[in-house]
Amino acid sequence: MGKIIAVANQKGGVGKTTTAVNLAASLAATKRKVLLIDLDPQGNATMGSGIDKYEVPATCYELLIDELPFEQVVCKETAGIYDLIAANTDVTAAEIKLMEVFAREQRLKNSLAPVKSHYDFIIIDCPPSLNMLTVNAMTAADSVLVPMQCEYYALEGLTALMDTISQLTSVVNGNLHIEGILRTMYDPRNRLANDVSEQLKRHFGDKVYRTVIPRNVRLAEAPSFGAPAMYYDKSSTGAKAYLALAGEILRKAEQEKTANQQVTTE
Repeated sequence: MGKIIAVANQKGGVGKTTTAVNLAASLAATKRKVLLIDLDPQGNATMGSGIDKYEVPATCYELLIDELPFEQVVCKETAGIYDLIAANTDVTAAEIKLMEVFAREQRLKNSLAPVKSHYDFIIIDCPPSLNMLTVNAMTAADSVLVPMQCEYYALEGLTALMDTISQLTSVVNGNLHIEGILRTMYDPRNRLANDVSEQLKRHFGDKVYRTVIPRNVRLAEAPSFGAPAMYYDKSSTGAKAYLALAGEILRKAEQEKTANQQVTTE
């Protein structure tokens, strides 16, 4: 059964889409079957996957609102060797349309139910706000990966996000939990970044990934070439960092699987 991870932060500009695209590509590079879902109307994850958001025949709008079959919506030919559900400005209308339908927060979960077992990982790139699209992602997800910069305002945003996740857990998804907190655009020469990093580790412990994503020119350049960093410049520190993150996530998934098997046999 596939694991669904929502990449979310209510604060913009924290490397959320960069993380979704590069994590999906890194997991796919380890021979895992991966699906990336772009739920952000900006369509940046779509463009970063080498798919023209203006030419794509169907998006998550058709999946959520028109309820087109998954096979008619998924893009198989991406630069990251993973499958993709695309997004563009049409998805903005999905936010409005969802308010009119029954069980609106369940639409994405229901759409993925028939295909979840076909994938090892499903990564969802959420919009940078708490709207009905984000609620759909949280309802469908098993866990939330939170990318954040090590700065003061990011800590405040993280507190708000934790409150949101707690509320959603009690209302729409009792199994939702924090997959991990990822420090992005990290500069070890910055004293504040180091201070915030230490605060994170003290407060969240092993929920903070050991992997740190550095400020890296290649990571910033890759989307304009329509490719994840590992296919744009595999020797870059950014590409290597996301491969390391994928390794952490895979090890954690194996540990969870082993723990669940032990519980089952007891």
